This record gives sequence, structure tokens and C-alpha cells, in this order.
Amino acid sequence: MWPMGISAIAFVMIYIVHWSYKWRNPPSNGSRLHPGSMGLPPIGETIQFFIPSKSLDMPPFVKNRIKKYGPMFKTSLAGRPVSSDADFKYFILQQEGKLVELWYLDSFAEVFLGYIHKHLKKLISEHFGPKNLKGKLLPKLEDMVNRALHDWTMYESVDVKHACSTIILDFTSKLLFGYEAEKRGESLSETFASFIQGLFSFPLNIPGTACHRRVQNQKKILKTIRETMEERRASPAKSSEDFLDHVMEDMKAQNSLTDDLVTFVIFALLLATSETIPSTLTLAIKLLTKHPLVMQELAKENEEIIRSRENKETSITWKEYKSMTFTMHVILRMSGSVGILRRTIEDIYVNGYTIPKGWTIMIVPSSLHLKPEKYKDPLTFNPWRSKDLGPNVRAKNFISFGGGMRSCGGAEFSKVLVAVFLHVFVTKYRWTNVKEGEIVRTSMLGFGAGHYIKVSKQPEMKPENGDYHL
Repeated sequence: MWPMGISAIAFVMIYIVHWSYKWRNPPSNGSRLHPGSMGLPPIGETIQFFIPSKSLDMPPFVKNRIKKYGPMFKTSLAGRPVSSDADFKYFILQQEGKLVELWYLDSFAEVFLGYIHKHLKKLISEHFGPKNLKGKLLPKLEDMVNRALHDWTMYESVDVKHACSTIILDFTSKLLFGYEAEKRGESLSETFASFIQGLFSFPLNIPGTACHRRVQNQKKILKTIRETMEERRASPAKSSEDFLDHVMEDMKAQNSLTDDLVTFVIFALLLATSETIPSTLTLAIKLLTKHPLVMQELAKENEEIIRSRENKETSITWKEYKSMTFTMHVILRMSGSVGILRRTIEDIYVNGYTIPKGWTIMIVPSSLHLKPEKYKDPLTFNPWRSKDLGPNVRAKNFISFGGGMRSCGGAEFSKVLVAVFLHVFVTKYRWTNVKEGEIVRTSMLGFGAGHYIKVSKQPEMKPENGDYHL
């Protein structure tokens, strides 16, 4: 028995060593792989990737590996290499459907993969693109912001991100499937907030884990959307003329548009607005508070828009929005995204190395936006730095809203919403910090313990000797 036991142990040890060697040296069809580390099997370097940072700098995980291995390296974050080279990123974003395809981490996959296609992207563009923004949504967005900021003045303090998440989710859920938080007596923001906390968690779906809570909250939201679809079918005369109505009409002729597909698409669109836009607005308020010169320039541009109107009480127009040059510089300066993922569908050869077919490429926007070789003091909040950059340079160096063939379908909606919020906020209100939230950057931008401000109406701003005083 002893020899058999020793042999079994030896066999297991040999197997583990062999498995570990194969993990650390993945197959590459005889080609050279980029330098880097695959970490410890089976989790690789996933834990290191999710260690939070308290800085707006590029994530330490990426920064440290660029310093050690160079601008491109391999890792075992979901298995694959990471790119931080500007020209290569621009190239990859143009190669969708040729050399790469859209891909997400496993916790994203069940939500997104296989569900967004050209037909639905066209519908999204029709509802949230420039034409509808210009014709219908712009005044609705301004009205939403006006009502929300007025409500904020009633409180001793407001948690900016939480408050922004609530108003934006209430607004987009009504546009998408007619969900009215007031009538339902419940906003979706709390459920989404809990869902997002578990979005990048370790995929262990047992009770008590963040992953399990994520799954349960996802089911709850999907159930709400599905019930709305069933109510629409039961009462077809009660049309809401929202996104869901148009999709359900198309479902009659498009067999590929199933209930599951439509439900997941609406869920994905809600998710896209529930986290990134509130984080951007919170960061904007935090940074504007600390940079009075930026604040003054922003207020001056937006106040001038109001002064140039014949009727000062009219709503913002599309022409006025497109004239917000400095406002857009402020928006472009902020990015909360850690990575954009693509999966290779062919071997890709770059700089003497190979990225094998089936591997994943992570494009890190902050490694472009904060590149020290390109920008002096890259961490400084300096919106003026993009003023003289041409459109081709911006296309390669600013990917806050995606890029290439897979640019964010709601990019213009997001930019308009942020611009309108800032326009109303800096021209009609003033604020003071009550409790400054600490930046907590993991896979998404967050604010530890919340960022609280006190908001009040401000008197009309008047120029003194050509300068605007806040």
C-alpha cells in the first residue's frame, strides 16, 4: 500500500507542476509572447487587478507592469494580454470583425454577449442619437436637471453620486420602458447600486457572496422589465411611444428579437447610464471645487450663452450645446473607464511578438489620457490641454466614449447630459463641500463614503470689469 500511496502522491505532484508550467507558459504556436506574468493558477493576477487605488492616475496594476515590461504585456486577468500603446490601440479599435471581436469579462458576458446587433444599435441611435436629442430629449434633459437641482437645495447635504444615479436612472428607465419611480414607489437606483458592487466580484455564486447578490439583483431588474413587456401585450392600446414600444413593434417582424434579447438590451442600456455618468458628474464637481480657474472659465462660457439670448428664460438649444467648446474640454478630461476589451479572432503580430487567436486585449484609456510622454503634468486637471489638438489626434488619444467601429451608441446622449447638467449647475447654483469623498478606483471610478455637498441658488452672475465673479 505504501508504494502505491507514494506513487499516487508523486503522480499528483507531477501533474500540478506540469499544469503550473503550462499555465505560466501558455501555448503560442511557436511564436514569441509579450513579456509579463500569468500569476498563480487558476486566478492569475485577478486579485492584484482589483486592488483599489485612491488616485486618478492609471491603475497601479497597469502602471507597474508598463514600467516593468513595457507598453504591451501579458497577464492572466481573464487570461490575456494588455495593451497600452496608443497607435496599437487605435489600430485595434478599427479592426472589429476583422482581427478582433467585442468581448467582456465573464461577469459581463451573460448580460451583453450576443445581444447587441446592428438592428438594435439602429434603434438605440434613433432614440438616443443626435436627431432625437436635438428634437425631443434636450429640453427634457434640462427640465430633469432643473427639477433635480432645485430639490437638492432643500437638503442639508446631498451625496452627489447617489443623487445623480437616482435622477438619471429614473429618467432613462422612463425613456426606455416607461418605468415611473413615483408611481411604482421605488427607484431602480438602489438595486443597480447593489448589482454594480458585485459586477467585478469573484464568480462564486453562493449565498452571502457579492456575486450572489449581483445575480439576485440582476434577476430582480430583469423581472421588472419582463413584467412591463407582458403588461404592454395585455393592454396594447396603452402605448407609451418609448424604446420598448418600438422594439416590441419590430418583434412582430423580426424573429431574432426575443423577449430575452430585448430585456437584456434594456438592462444593458440602464447599466451603461447608471454608473459612468453619475461618476463623471461627481468627479466634475469634486475637481471644479478645487480648480477655481477652470470653474471660472466654465461659468463664463455658459453664462455667455444665457446673455446672448433674446429671452433669458428659454431652454438650451442644440446650437448652444454645440458651442460649448470649453465645457466639452472639461468633459473629455474625465474618464472613469479602466479597460475596453476585445478578443482576437486571428493571430495578431506586433513588434516581433504574437497575440494568439482567442486571447483578450485590454485597451486602457487612462494610459492614453494620462501619458506623461505626451502631456506635461498629466494628472493636473487642465481642460485647456486638448484645445489645440486636431480631430485626428483626439481620435487616437481620447477614448472616453469608446472608439473605432464600436464607439458608444449613447456617447452623444452622455455628453449632452453632462453638458446640460454643468450648464445649469454653474449658472444657477453654488455649492460647498460638506464631506469630501475619497476616490476609490477599481474596475470603475467610485467615491468612498460618498461625496456630500450643500447646494443653494445663486444670484444672477454679473461681470465686473470684464471678469466673472462667482
